[in-house]
Amino acid sequence: MAELGAHLTASSAGDDRPSIFEAVAQDSLMGALKPALQHLVKVLAESNPGRYGFLWRWFDEIYLLLDLLLQQHYLARCSASFSENFYSLKRIPTRDHGQQLLATAGLPKRQHWKSLLLLVLVPYLKGKLEKLVSSLREEDEYSIHPPSSSWKRFYRAFLAAYPFVNMTWEGWFLIQQLCYILGKAQHHSPLLWLADVRLVRLTAEDIQALEKKLAGATSSPTHSIKTQVQSAVRKALGGIAFSLSTGLSVSVFFLQFLDWWYSSENQETIKSLTALPTPPPPVHLDQGASSALLPKLKTVCPLCHKVRVNATALSTSGFVFCYRCAYNYVKTHQRCPITGYATELQHLVKLYSPES
Repeated sequence: MAELGAHLTASSAGDDRPSIFEAVAQDSLMGALKPALQHLVKVLAESNPGRYGFLWRWFDEIYLLLDLLLQQHYLARCSASFSENFYSLKRIPTRDHGQQLLATAGLPKRQHWKSLLLLVLVPYLKGKLEKLVSSLREEDEYSIHPPSSSWKRFYRAFLAAYPFVNMTWEGWFLIQQLCYILGKAQHHSPLLWLADVRLVRLTAEDIQALEKKLAGATSSPTHSIKTQVQSAVRKALGGIAFSLSTGLSVSVFFLQFLDWWYSSENQETIKSLTALPTPPPPVHLDQGASSALLPKLKTVCPLCHKVRVNATALSTSGFVFCYRCAYNYVKTHQRCPITGYATELQHLVKLYSPES
């Protein structure tokens, strides 16, 4: 413990090497932003499915593009990601043991593109893989495939192997952080090692250079039409990225609060404090369109227009369908077929009559 404390003190007191607390804090910043933004988009989609529903359905792809634009802007402008710049850090090549270049000089092309791909693409693919695993587990739970099908055997083997793969991935990060704490590694994250860069603190010269670059960004003259068009495009993209980063910087603590407030650990407390009676049926929807979908007989499914088999209700709207009709529709469209409310497979509730 004494040796660990000595290493922590040395890391904190180093000239340019950030402490493990700074490194982990900047990692957790972007991890807290996405769930909070996702909740805001979900609230918009549920309030007006027709207008904002596409934001919820394509949230991962929209966030990927915004993240790509944001990280590209910061890597080109100050040799750091958004969260690293927020904590006054920058990236330099791992093998750069001589005089460090200023943050405004940017990274070498190879390290720049590797950093950009690892910052943006790895979290996107990891999130998609987690959603795929969750979907396969739901299918396995609902037994939507025959027990002897080869597809079911394949994804059961995949589900059995996934926890070990995920444990190996997370363990790699943990071991890397421990090596960084003990001074045995230059990187606290394997992603930095793969990008061939390491984190250092910004110097006074870096801060002055960044301020001069920001002040003189609009003073550079342009000559040809091609140069003017390229400059206008760069300024437009830079303006969007700057506006996005400024908004994130201002609202980062508010978004972290939302992430905590809507976390799974806090949901039981929220439900007990905000318990409300059952709301009335939605009145803002087009009554003609919704009534056309609803059959006159209460025992008929609105989707297949036949007598319901394995009656299943959607907890988001309260309407009842056949189990397979509701399952296939929700899996394809992620919304209620009657109200348009954002719906997922876990919102399916099977109903059992006294006779059954």
